[in-house]
Amino acid sequence: MFAGRSEAGKTSLTQALKGEAITYQKTQSVCFHDVIIDTPGEYAETASLGHALSIFSFEADVIGLLLSAIEPYSLYPPCVTAIATRECIGIVTKIDHPLANPQQAAEWLRLAGCEKIFFVSSYTGEGVSELLEYLEGA
Repeated sequence: MFAGRSEAGKTSLTQALKGEAITYQKTQSVCFHDVIIDTPGEYAETASLGHALSIFSFEADVIGLLLSAIEPYSLYPPCVTAIATRECIGIVTKIDHPLANPQQAAEWLRLAGCEKIFFVSSYTGEGVSELLEYLEGA
């Protein structure tokens, strides 16, 4: 399951993992793509919708917390992964962006509790195969 704020790159990463062309599509509801659960950013951004992430996490083997490398802040509170009943991994997206600071994003994901961090660009494909290999083994 992919969680993160709007425009973090959840849908683009889903498209990249499936080998599809990257096209912008605003996720309006929870979407099941074979073995990937793509969630709307509003679920992570809005307290009253956050409970939906908890419910859908029971359908997942791994929860991927996405954080764009161009974010000026982290949406995730410290140690938030402690409440999860599934493995949580961090995924730093948009690492190819000229303003990217992937190390800052990774540090925020570590503070949230993610021990395993992946660095990906859905557009260049960098890191996508490593993430896919990891998820296939999970």
